[in-house]
Amino acid sequence: QVQLVESGGGLVQPGGSLRLSCAASGSIFSIDVMRWYRQAPGKEREWVATITSGGSTDYVDSVKGRFTISRDIGKNTVYLQMDSLKPEDTAVYFCNAVVRITPTTVRVSYWGKGTLVTVSS
Repeated sequence: QVQLVESGGGLVQPGGSLRLSCAASGSIFSIDVMRWYRQAPGKEREWVATITSGGSTDYVDSVKGRFTISRDIGKNTVYLQMDSLKPEDTAVYFCNAVVRITPTTVRVSYWGKGTLVTVSS
């Protein structure tokens, strides 16, 4: 099995920064794509950012220029640097990884349990 554990959430004032981490562990041959999602109170989960194994990145428009996704392939870890945070960024942030556990198995999507980010003065 594969486990994803997020960390780095907390309370921050508007305009502040946080860095989220998500470490994948378990039976991992390769990780193709890692993504961050978030779910605000009373809203549906939304995609935030993606990074591929080749390093390509993409972001939802609302965070472009403020958030940066990166990954350490050797550590099976993905990061989300969040700057210029706004109250509307308040949400539980979830990590998602598309994993292959052997060279010949299908890719499977795994999720972490989330970390809470609260942006408030």
